[in-house]
Amino acid sequence: MKKNLFFTILLLPAFLLQTYAQNKTDRALLRKADETLQFAARQYKLMMKHVPDSLLPRTTNSKDGSLMTSNSGWWTSGFYPGTTWYLYEYTKDPAFKAEALKRMELVKKEQYNTHTHDLGFMMYCPYGNALRFTGDTAYKTILLTSARSLATRFNPTVGCIKSWDHGTWKFPVIIDNMMNLELLNWATRVSGDKQFEQIARTHANTTIKNHFRPDYSSYHVIDYDPATGAVFQKKTHQGAADGSAWSRGQAWGLYGYTAMYRDTKDKAYLDQARHIADYILSQRNMPADLVPYWDYDAPGIPNVPRDVSAAAVTASALLELSRYTDKANSKRYWQAAEKMLISLCSPAYLAKEGENNDFILMHSVGSLPHKSEVDVPLTYADYYFVEALMRYKGIL
Repeated sequence: MKKNLFFTILLLPAFLLQTYAQNKTDRALLRKADETLQFAARQYKLMMKHVPDSLLPRTTNSKDGSLMTSNSGWWTSGFYPGTTWYLYEYTKDPAFKAEALKRMELVKKEQYNTHTHDLGFMMYCPYGNALRFTGDTAYKTILLTSARSLATRFNPTVGCIKSWDHGTWKFPVIIDNMMNLELLNWATRVSGDKQFEQIARTHANTTIKNHFRPDYSSYHVIDYDPATGAVFQKKTHQGAADGSAWSRGQAWGLYGYTAMYRDTKDKAYLDQARHIADYILSQRNMPADLVPYWDYDAPGIPNVPRDVSAAAVTASALLELSRYTDKANSKRYWQAAEKMLISLCSPAYLAKEGENNDFILMHSVGSLPHKSEVDVPLTYADYYFVEALMRYKGIL
């Protein structure tokens, strides 16, 4: 007994030093998070002045540097009003609430859109936050309609929600689709209709079965035979190659399964999220600052673009995942998320005030193979970055 006590006393100073170092990092990043959120609020105040009333900000035109906008039908339409809700949460400035409500009116009609799988992005990001901050039950009706529209794309034979109606695909399902299941789980909680959650679970289970390789990296697109449910082909659309690990795709998977565990408490989803996190954090091609290259297997590494949006999504997911795991993994995920956020808050990735078309972050990649949105700001990078900073503050 005395011997054990002696060794405990010997180890105590090292433990205290480690705890002090971690607390010091937490405090420093907490201050930086506040500074960055204040900067983000100032940037978006500027953006609010020059985005046309009938459109939504999307990115920067890489050819002439002008602001590129979208209509409500584009898959990113919900992120700008979603970000302004987060900034309202942080600042309590009614101007952000007014802006969110104004832009949500543009998106409102998409609740009836049955031609896209992206209704989680388009509707749950703005309207879910609106419901959370205002309690207005009218938003429940809109979100339930959105969930019903999304559910029409589910094929029980395949066991998935169809992603695209375009191209030569038979029944394409992309890893991004994991991000839209949160809307369905919410719909079951609110309505009591278990069908929504069942669709989400079936899609998530089928995706575990077919999207992931033995190392828990993910294919981008699985094309199914809609008549039999058989896998027709495993491809990429935005990655470097069919067998590569497109970095934002890995982030979508991590975030999606973390959210599935939060909503269902099914340990299979927690295990999947941990496997994906471990794959990402053990990547041999992960840069030292933990801001990924656009594809972990991209030819030409390290002389290839980074994808800041992948880092923002990953950081937000890791912060949440750190709350659900054992102590050792919780610490590892938390510290990795901190390192990503420290990098994103640095001048290497954070825009200067009044520049970057008033987006917050620089250096994201939409689709390099299509030479679309390469090394530019992206509205969803801003959304998940602000979400991550708010989560960080909330958890601490």
